[in-house]
Amino acid sequence: METRARLASQAANGNKRVVARREQSHHDLPMQMEKATFGAGCFWGVEETFRNLKGVLSTSVGYAGGRKENPTYQDVCTDKTGHAEVVEVEFDPSQISYDELLNVFWSNHNPTTLNRQGPDVGTQYRSVIFTHSTEQERAARAKKEALAARFKRPIVTSIEPAPAFWRAEEYHQRYNEKNGMPSCHVQMPEGA
Repeated sequence: METRARLASQAANGNKRVVARREQSHHDLPMQMEKATFGAGCFWGVEETFRNLKGVLSTSVGYAGGRKENPTYQDVCTDKTGHAEVVEVEFDPSQISYDELLNVFWSNHNPTTLNRQGPDVGTQYRSVIFTHSTEQERAARAKKEALAARFKRPIVTSIEPAPAFWRAEEYHQRYNEKNGMPSCHVQMPEGA
């Protein structure tokens, strides 16, 4: 009450730039959320890997980077739409950083195989990072450059601005969990 009276008094005395502020506890503050989008082969295992990280609020599998609007799985499997199978990750940067997500991305697939992860072959299985900000692009490029010396072959991962994301059919969402599969990520050979 005292604050309101003081603000009213200041306003009455000609102070036109008075701004009322409500004190907020950290529990009242809206959670900060960011998006990250990664393609690292079959999206089922990639989603499972990211979904289980502390600080990841949600994951969705889908398609990005192609020419067809609202593609289906059957469209993407033709390898003619240009889409990659991707996972869109919503995360709280106060709990997990984008850099930590990049570390998970780089360590859970082989970034030196062009349009291939294990037995899966086609442009839909390419290694790609779709960035949602200039900061994400800088971090992804810096990490790629830093990791280049670790591999015997060149890293083929592309880093591009995030295009439209087309959510995959519902049966693909949390596929491994629904079907009791532990994982299907590709084990990366040492120094690939």
